[in-house]
Amino acid sequence: MNQMTPSRGPRLSAETLHSSTVALGGRAVLISGPSGSGKSDLALRLLDRGFTLVSDDQTIVKKDGDRLVATAPPTIAGKLEIRGIGIVDVDRADNVPVALIVELTSDIPRLPDDSRERPILGIRVPLITIDAMTASAPSKVALALDRMGLRF
Repeated sequence: MNQMTPSRGPRLSAETLHSSTVALGGRAVLISGPSGSGKSDLALRLLDRGFTLVSDDQTIVKKDGDRLVATAPPTIAGKLEIRGIGIVDVDRADNVPVALIVELTSDIPRLPDDSRERPILGIRVPLITIDAMTASAPSKVALALDRMGLRF
């Protein structure tokens, strides 16, 4: 017997990730890293560049066919934590296709391998590594999207 009926559509599977997520041009960027690494700070700086918040600190990633979509848990949707100020309300986007993972660390390779990826729910997503605390971090995220042809 067929496990999928036309009225139900494709099965979705989901995972909650410790990441902040922003979107630009209909594509989501997952920002991952340990607590205190600058996920929310980088998200805020990307908002200043025209990105929209998807989620801060925790992101639900759902598999939808051969793509991943990102959204916020309902309890934190539209909320961004800004150290020294508190939690603020911001515009948000929901169910945005995931295009890139940004991994935050201070140990950055000078010339990284261009084909770095990380699997999420069985789907491989391009990955870059940056130091969120550098002034150039938002530019590097935007450049990575441009380079991959993902900025619209």
